[in-house]
Amino acid sequence: MIIERKKYIQQLLDSRHNKLVKVITGIRRCGKSFLLFNLFKSQLKSEGIDSKHIIEMAFDDFGNRKYRNPDKFYKYIKSLIQDDKMYYILLDEVQMMEDFEDVLNGLLHIPNADVYVTGSNAKFLSKDIITEFRGRGFQIHVSPLSFSEFMSAYQGTKEEGWTEYLQYGGLPPVVLQPTAEGKTMLLKDLWKETYLIDILNRNRIKNNAELEELLCMLASGIGGLVNPQKLSNTFKTNKNIAISPATLKTYIDYCSDAFLIEEANRYDVKGRKYIGTPMKFYFSDLGLRNALLNFRQIEKTHLMENAIYCELRRQGFNVDVGVVVVNGKDENGTSYRKQLEVDFVCNKGSRRYYIQSALSLPTPEKIEQETNSLRRIDDGFEKIVIVGDHLISNHDNNGILFMSIYEFMMTEL
Repeated sequence: MIIERKKYIQQLLDSRHNKLVKVITGIRRCGKSFLLFNLFKSQLKSEGIDSKHIIEMAFDDFGNRKYRNPDKFYKYIKSLIQDDKMYYILLDEVQMMEDFEDVLNGLLHIPNADVYVTGSNAKFLSKDIITEFRGRGFQIHVSPLSFSEFMSAYQGTKEEGWTEYLQYGGLPPVVLQPTAEGKTMLLKDLWKETYLIDILNRNRIKNNAELEELLCMLASGIGGLVNPQKLSNTFKTNKNIAISPATLKTYIDYCSDAFLIEEANRYDVKGRKYIGTPMKFYFSDLGLRNALLNFRQIEKTHLMENAIYCELRRQGFNVDVGVVVVNGKDENGTSYRKQLEVDFVCNKGSRRYYIQSALSLPTPEKIEQETNSLRRIDDGFEKIVIVGDHLISNHDNNGILFMSIYEFMMTEL
C-alpha cells in the first residue's frame, strides 16, 4: 500500500532549482527514502522528465560501493550529464561516501544539477546536518504520518483509527503492520535497537539507564511543566541517583537534537515575553512514547494534547505554552495574582491561534474552566477549543471556536 505524502512532495517541488542541496531529515523509519525515491521520482516522471535525467544512487547498495570514493562518484555523475537540460540527482545514505559534504557542495557548481539527499546516520538524524553545507543546504523535515495520512491507509472508522493512532503512532512501517502484536513488537524493537542506540552512539553516552529513565519521566509527564532541577530532584528522591541538572539538560538536548522530543516554552501572552523554565516536552511519535513506557500509561487526555502539538508543528507553526497573568482581589479584599494556562500559542507569519485541548466538555462548569484563560485574552486572534468528541464547529458568545479533534486533525488551519 502506498501512503501519499502530499505536503512533502509539494515542498520538494517548490524547492526545485533553488541552487541548494535539498536535505531531507527526520527520525528513522518516518519515510524519507520512500518519499524521495518513490513518490518524488514518480512525480518527476509524471511531469515528463526523462528517466536519463533522474540520477539515483543508494550508497548502502553493495553494487555501488566503488562510488563511496568521492572522486569516482563525482566523475560518474559528470559522465551522465550529457546535455543542458536539468538533471535531478537523488542520493540515499549519502553519509557512506567519504567527504560527502564537499562532494555535494561541488555538485552545486554544475548549473543543470538539482541535488536531493537523505541519510540515516546520527549526523543526518540531527538538527546540525544543515550546518555542514555552509549555507548551501535547504532542509525538508519529514515527520511521522499525520492522522490524515494515517487514515488514508486505515480500514476502519475515524473513531477506531484515532484510538489506534494514539496507541501506535504514525511511523509508516508500524502503521502497515497488520496486527496489534506486530505493531507493539516493532515499536519496542525500534526503540531499543535504533533510536536509543543512535542517541547513545552519537553522543558517546555510557550510562544508557539514566537516559532511558529520563525519557520515561518525560513520557509520563506529557502536558506537565518540568525543568532540569525538578527532574534532578526526582532522580534523587525516587531512584536515589545523584545526577546534576546540567547533565539532564544535556541529555534532553541530545534527544531533542535527534528529533525524538520537542520543547515548548512558556510565553506571557499579555506581557509579550518568554518566561523560561519550567517548560513542556512532547514526543514526535506517540507509538515510540508508549513503547518506552511498555504501553502502560495510555491516558487519552495527554495523548490528545501531544497529537495536537505534533499536528501544529507539522503544519509549520511555532508552538509555545501560553500564560495569562490575572491580578485581582478576593471576597475578603486580599490581592491575588495567578497564572492561567493556554495549552498552545501558535504562530506562523502574521497568523496566531490560541488553542485549548479538552477531551470532553460534559458540563457548563467544564466549559467555563477550559475557556477561562481564552476569555481573558483581548487581542483579535482566533481562540479555539479542540474537543475529543464529535460536534459541529461553532462559536460561543465570546467568539471562541469549538471544533472536534477529528476535524482539526483532518484539515489545516
